[in-house]
Amino acid sequence: MRFIKGASVATSQKDKWIMILATGCGAGLSPVAPGTAGTLAGVLVCLASSPLPWLFRVLFVVALSAVSIYVAGESEKLYKNKDDQRIVIDEIAGYQVAMLPVAVTGLHLLTAFVLFRIFDIWKPFPLKHFQKFPGGWGVVTDDLGAGVYTGIVILILVFLA
Repeated sequence: MRFIKGASVATSQKDKWIMILATGCGAGLSPVAPGTAGTLAGVLVCLASSPLPWLFRVLFVVALSAVSIYVAGESEKLYKNKDDQRIVIDEIAGYQVAMLPVAVTGLHLLTAFVLFRIFDIWKPFPLKHFQKFPGGWGVVTDDLGAGVYTGIVILILVFLA
C-alpha cells in the first residue's frame, strides 16, 4: 500500500503510524505552506492539552519532543529525503514549547502562531546550525529552538502588557 505519494511503500503498521504522526495526521500534505498547516495542527494539540495542569503539559511536551525526534528520523528514511516538507511533527512539537510560558488564550495562540512561523522560517542563530544534526535531531531541534525564542518573546510581551 502506498500511504503517501513520493514515499516508499509503507508495508508495516509501524511505517503507517510513522507517516500519520510525521505528517500531523495529514496536515503536512497541504499543497500550500505545509509548515504553516503543521503549526495549525500544533494549535489544535495545544488546545487539547490545555486542560492539563502546567507540570503535566511540560511532561507532555518533553514526551512529544522525544517522539518527534524518533518519528522525524524514521520518516526521513521512508521519504528518502532529508527534512521533507511533509514532516510537520517538528512544527507541532515546537509550537507546544512556544506556548508553555503563557496561558492558553486566543490572543496568545495567535501571537505564538505568528512569532513561531517567523522564527521557524528565519532560523536566527544558532537554529540554522541545528539542521545539520543527524536524523530526527536535525529535523526537530531547530523547531524546538524556534519555540523557545517564541516563548521568550511572548512572555516579554505579556509582561509588558
